[in-house]
Amino acid sequence: MGDMICLLLADDHPVVRKGLAACLARRPNLQVVGEADDGSEAVRLARQLLPDIVIMDIEMPGMDGLAAAEQLRRDLPQVKVLFLSAFSKADYALRVVQSGAKGYLLKDCPTDELVQTIEKIHAGEEAFEMLAGALAADQGPGRPAKLNTLSGREREILGLIALGLSDCQIARRLRLEVSEVETHRESLMARLKLRSVAELTRFAASNDLISPFPNDNLVK
Repeated sequence: MGDMICLLLADDHPVVRKGLAACLARRPNLQVVGEADDGSEAVRLARQLLPDIVIMDIEMPGMDGLAAAEQLRRDLPQVKVLFLSAFSKADYALRVVQSGAKGYLLKDCPTDELVQTIEKIHAGEEAFEMLAGALAADQGPGRPAKLNTLSGREREILGLIALGLSDCQIARRLRLEVSEVETHRESLMARLKLRSVAELTRFAASNDLISPFPNDNLVK
């Protein structure tokens, strides 16, 4: 059965939240620890409850799910986000991945698929199978296909490298070991066929991957 997985549900429709909570409560390794009706509330409760995973809708009033996921990525990188959306067109495909979320499912997915995805994300994997086609289509002229193979963490590290942060500064910001950052950097250069930090920086800039963090927070 594995460890207990603590979940926070964020959706502006109470019926959806209650139905989802009731469904997940039947699983002995899942525990719903809180519910939020918008992104701001999701961020506040995540800080208070420290769930393992936030299951979140994208379109909500006030702060939407994408903005909330980006906030959680910055403030609580250990809290993972799984988007549960009603939109099969995946209009937000790239932003979903860039937000730092770990997965994306449709609300009409089978319960077993949802549970398996929760367990997969909790184990450290990602679940973007639903977005694969949309990500490929979003490449556009001249957009490297390999860009879409990068994980949210790799995109984040690439953006910080492009802003001029050292491996030590990136490690502190993302709460990683310096060796992990070095491994990510070397892997990025090999996969993207780039030979220097300058080339990584140009690649990040040309593909809108420059991290939006304020300058006064970069070296903390």
